[in-house]
Amino acid sequence: MDKSSRARCFARVPNSIGEHVGFDQLLDAFAEGEALVANTSVHGVELAYEDAGEATFDTVLFRSCQFDGVDFSGCTFRDVRFESCRFTRVSMERAWLNRCDFISCSAPGLNLLSSRLAGVLIADSDFSLANLSEASIDQLRATSSRLREAALQSVRLKRCEFKQSDLVRLDVFRTPLKDIDLSTCEFSAPVLSSDYRELRGALVSPSQALELASLLGVVVADE
Repeated sequence: MDKSSRARCFARVPNSIGEHVGFDQLLDAFAEGEALVANTSVHGVELAYEDAGEATFDTVLFRSCQFDGVDFSGCTFRDVRFESCRFTRVSMERAWLNRCDFISCSAPGLNLLSSRLAGVLIADSDFSLANLSEASIDQLRATSSRLREAALQSVRLKRCEFKQSDLVRLDVFRTPLKDIDLSTCEFSAPVLSSDYRELRGALVSPSQALELASLLGVVVADE
C-alpha cells in the first residue's frame, strides 16, 4: 500500500459483535470521511512506519472496542472519541492527540512517551501506570479518573486540570506543577519527585497540603 493510502483516515471496519480485525483488514479499512467503529476487537496491529506514512485517524468514534497489542506510534488522532474502549499492551509513543476524548475507558499501562496532547479529555477512565514521560501537553483534563503510578517525568505542561481523580504515586520527576489544580484529587501514597519544590505552585486544598507535607517528609511547625 502506498503512502497516500496509508496516511488516509481510519474509516469503516466490520461492526458485528465480537468481530476481530487484523493488520490486513485494518489497512483495507482506510478511506476518506467520518466513521463509527463499534463492537470491534483490534489486535496485533502495527501502524508505525519507518517513513513519514503514519496513519491519521480523523473524526472517528470508537465505541466498545478492544485494542490489544496495537502500535499507534507516530499516528495522529484528530477529533477522535473513544467510548467504553479497552487498551492492553498499546503504544501511542510520539503520537499527536489533537482533540481526543477517552470516556469510560480502561487503558492501564498506555504508552504515551514523547507524545503531544492538545485538547485531551480523560473522563471516568483508568489510566493507571500510563507513561506520559517527555510528553508535550498543551491541554489535558482528567475528571473522575485513575492515574495511579502514572509517570510524568520531564513533561512540558501548559494547561492541565485534574478533578476528583486518583493520583496515587504520581511521578512528577523534573515536571514542576505550577498552576496545576489538584485540589479535588486523592493522594493516598507518596507522590514521587526528586524535589518537593516541583509541587510548589500546585493548587491543593488545606487538608491536602498537610497530607502532602507528611508524605514528602516536610516538617510543619505547630502554631
